[in-house]
Amino acid sequence: MIRLIKRYESRKLYDTEESRYVSLEDIAAWVRTGQEVKVVDNGTSEDVTAQTLTQIILDEGKKGTSLLPSELLHELVRIGERAVSSGVEQLQHGVDRVFKASMDRLGPVRRAREEMSQLRERMEELESSLEALERDREPGAGARARTPRPAARAAASKPAAAEKPAASAKGAATARKPKTD
Repeated sequence: MIRLIKRYESRKLYDTEESRYVSLEDIAAWVRTGQEVKVVDNGTSEDVTAQTLTQIILDEGKKGTSLLPSELLHELVRIGERAVSSGVEQLQHGVDRVFKASMDRLGPVRRAREEMSQLRERMEELESSLEALERDREPGAGARARTPRPAARAAASKPAAAEKPAASAKGAATARKPKTD
C-alpha cells in the first residue's frame, strides 16, 4: 500500500496513515524498507514525490551520508529529463518487440495446427477407402460386417491367412486321391 504524505505550504510533511507530521528522514527510512510513498501538495493536489525524494538525496549529500556515487549523480544531471523519457521509450520499444516476436511465433503454430487437422481428416478418408477396398476383395464380402480401424484389420486378417493354407491342403488332398473309374 502506498503511504500518502501531504506537503503543506509551510513545507511541513503530514503522514495521513499515522496522523502526524514527519521529517524527510522518516520518509527516507520508509523508502529504504521498501515502503512506497506518494507526496502530494495539499493546496494544489500536485504530486511532488519526485521533488521530495530529490530533496532527501540532496540532504543526505550535504550530510555526507549519500550512498550514490558522484558518477551517477553527474550522469543524472547530464541527461536530466531525457533519462526518464528515453527510458520510457526504450521500455515501450522492448515491449513492442516482444509482442511482435510472440505474434510471429503464433502464426506458424496456428497454420501447423490447421494443416495437422486437414491431414487427420485426409488420413481418415484414406483409411475408409482402404477398408472398402479390402472388403470388396474378400470372398463373401457382403455377409461380413465392416471391419474396424487398422489394429482390428490386422487381427481380422490373421484368421483369413490361416484359412488359406487349410484350403490349399484340402485341395492338395483331393488332388492326391486316386480316381476310381
